[in-house]
Amino acid sequence: MPAEVFTPTPEAAQQALHAARPGDYARTRNHLRGAVTRLSPYLTHGYLHVPDVMRALALPLEHKLAMELGWREFFHHAWRHDGDAIFTSLHDGPLPDAAYTRELPADIREGRSGVPVIDLAVRALYADGYLHNHARLWLASYVVHLRKVHWRAGADWLYAHLLDGDLASNHLSWQWVAGTGSAKPYLVTADNVQRLADVPWHSAGTAIDAGAAALDRLARSTQAVAAERGEHAAVAEPPLLAAPPADLGFSAPDAAAVKDRDVWLVHPWSLADAPAGTLPVAVLDAAFHRAWPWSERRWRFVGTRMKALTARRWFGERDALHAALAGAKSVRGVHNLHLGAAFSAFDLTPMPRAFADPPTRCRSFSAFWSKSRS
Repeated sequence: MPAEVFTPTPEAAQQALHAARPGDYARTRNHLRGAVTRLSPYLTHGYLHVPDVMRALALPLEHKLAMELGWREFFHHAWRHDGDAIFTSLHDGPLPDAAYTRELPADIREGRSGVPVIDLAVRALYADGYLHNHARLWLASYVVHLRKVHWRAGADWLYAHLLDGDLASNHLSWQWVAGTGSAKPYLVTADNVQRLADVPWHSAGTAIDAGAAALDRLARSTQAVAAERGEHAAVAEPPLLAAPPADLGFSAPDAAAVKDRDVWLVHPWSLADAPAGTLPVAVLDAAFHRAWPWSERRWRFVGTRMKALTARRWFGERDALHAALAGAKSVRGVHNLHLGAAFSAFDLTPMPRAFADPPTRCRSFSAFWSKSRS
């Protein structure tokens, strides 16, 4: 595989944290070459938590970066209240769900739609396992509103390839773009791309080169635009895997290895160092990964860190994982909503938060942001 942009170590997470420039971020974050922090893979996988970033960067609540971190907590707030409902349209969008296809076209998957901003975004996704936020919005807008692909199909595809793929942040962001989780659809325009991206991404003369009113009409029409002639040849989509590569050394759960021990649960969303005096045990829930397969790049980002943390790395069904852990003296760790109820029998503390979690569901970020700071 090519050299990795994100190294799966605590040291790399700390380096990214210390390299963050909040002032530059606030001024330039919207440009593809702006001073974004690139902390998201480390936040998603529990090397860092939002309070760590707030403290390290001494961010006041009114700072733009603090607000962007607040979106992450808002999405988890919504997931906590809505559960699996976040994987279906929260309300009607420009068109009924039945108007959209559930298959992502091959030309989009292969980066040959003929729209430069889309084809380069797909290449960047496969090359790095990462996309700038605006590239994600542009890609989602084109997929849903011009090609008439249901947001869920696009969201599932993007999640699988992102190193920072977070089910709440990813799927609710797609709903925001689709207009099923927001007041109106988000529309990508060639002018916006030209303003915020470098020349190779510019897409004048393509389907997105239209005014806002024309694009809004397209979003509300059932007629999909076709792929266009472009300069990019097809790129192969990395395969998705429902189990870790064999060389990462995962095995079946082993009760004898943890009997009467104080276990610290290592899982894909909790990859920080284990507390002293505990036995770290890495677990992968086979049922979760059948439902949500990952690219090899993401498996290695997670599995390499687990390998560094512990020799006890288990991949198995939930019942087998539970049975093996039942003989431990104690099982502690940090909970994450990706675990669902799979490990609720153990002593897992809530994921650290920087902002208060309102007791009732906030239907907008602005409502959440107001209540979480009051």
